[in-house]
Amino acid sequence: MSDWIDSGGDEPCLHSAHPTNRNDERTRRRIVTRLAGALVLVALAASFGHARDRGQFGSTNADLKAWFEGLRSGKGPCCSDADGSALSDTDWDSKDGHYRVRLPRYGTGIEGQPQEIVWVEVPDEAVISEPNRVGRTMVWPIYGYMGVTVRCFMPGSMT
Repeated sequence: MSDWIDSGGDEPCLHSAHPTNRNDERTRRRIVTRLAGALVLVALAASFGHARDRGQFGSTNADLKAWFEGLRSGKGPCCSDADGSALSDTDWDSKDGHYRVRLPRYGTGIEGQPQEIVWVEVPDEAVISEPNRVGRTMVWPIYGYMGVTVRCFMPGSMT
């Protein structure tokens, strides 16, 4: 017993001093293989996040499509008509020179559950100031962790 205590007993030792935890060639290969596998998975997953033109707007008037592509608000480009949503006259209003719109609270709903609709104030810099060439009211919402905001808003005729 005294030999065991005199020899240090269960004294902690450095991780690198432990003879079974050496960084040998096999361990390095395993780490490199795992890292390469993770990079391949990230590269494959990244291709699913890109926008695609599936041709659904192929018959759209080229001038109108170019106009939509060039729309900008004070918050930046609106992108295109495919990214915006047309609103009915009951889903937007104006009071004291400011707009507000009714939008779903979240970008996607839970299946089988009704989507909660909320009134969202449109920031003044999100209002598109050029004439509306399509006549209908449109909004380009952005859904994030803080809720829904409006990137671009184009008022219609409200008839």
